[in-house]
Formats: sequence, structure tokens, C-alpha cells
Amino acid sequence: MSRSLNKVMLSGNVGNAPEIRATSSGARVAKLSVATNRSWSDRSGQQQEKTEWHRLTFFGRLVDIVERWVKKGDRLYVEGRIEYSQTEGEGGTKYWTDIVVTEMVMLGSTGGGEGDSTTGGGFSGGTDGVGGGGGGQQPVTETDDDLPF
Repeated sequence: MSRSLNKVMLSGNVGNAPEIRATSSGARVAKLSVATNRSWSDRSGQQQEKTEWHRLTFFGRLVDIVERWVKKGDRLYVEGRIEYSQTEGEGGTKYWTDIVVTEMVMLGSTGGGEGDSTTGGGFSGGTDGVGGGGGGQQPVTETDDDLPF
């Protein structure tokens, strides 16, 4: 039996405030964008940099965590899968690439002010969209009673 794998790992900065919506079935969904950067030297030795924007989608317990704790400028590490979709509109067909997040680690905040410290909390959506959080830099699955907040 052959297996396949659809897994994405990203670490980057949140580019916008999370948008929280409800689907037609009543399930809550959070969406936000994360920027990743890469840099390299071109043939002439000039330093080059490129920013890529990634659309993230969260379901289940992760929606509550994103809504409460994630803001523009925060650094996140996420794991998930790629999903492609398309919509028809006046301008024709639009194609979308989304990362459906199953695990998230909050790496810190670029906002705040004096005394702002780096946070580290791992959260997992689990296969059923239910999961909890914990501390440290590794995503963990715990019950809601184990959340530190």
C-alpha cells in the first residue's frame, strides 16, 4: 500500500488581525495570513530578500486560541496541510491555496511595549478539532482543564 503526505510547517509573522467567521453549519473558522522571508546572495553578491504570504485556516479549539491570543505581528510556528479551492465571480475563476492548521506554537510577540516578553505555548487541534495547549516550545495535546489560562 502506498502512502501519501500533505504536511506544511511554517514559522513566520502574523500579517493581519485574525478574522473569525461561522460556516453555514455553524462551525467557527479563523483565518489570518503569515509572512515568511528568505534571503540569498545573487550572482553579483547583492543581498536579496523575498517575502511569501500564506493564508492560514483554523478550526475547532484552535479558533478560540487564535481569537483570544493571536494578533498582528506575533510570531507563530504552525503545522498543517495544503488545501486548494476555487471560487467563481464576476472577474472569473479565482484559485486559493490555504494551509489548514492542525498544530500551533506561539513563538512571541513583536508588539507590546517595555517588558513585553516572548511567549511559548503549543496548541494542537487534534484530528477531531479538539485539543488543548501547554507551555514550552513543543505542541502538546491536553484537555481544556490543563490550559494555563
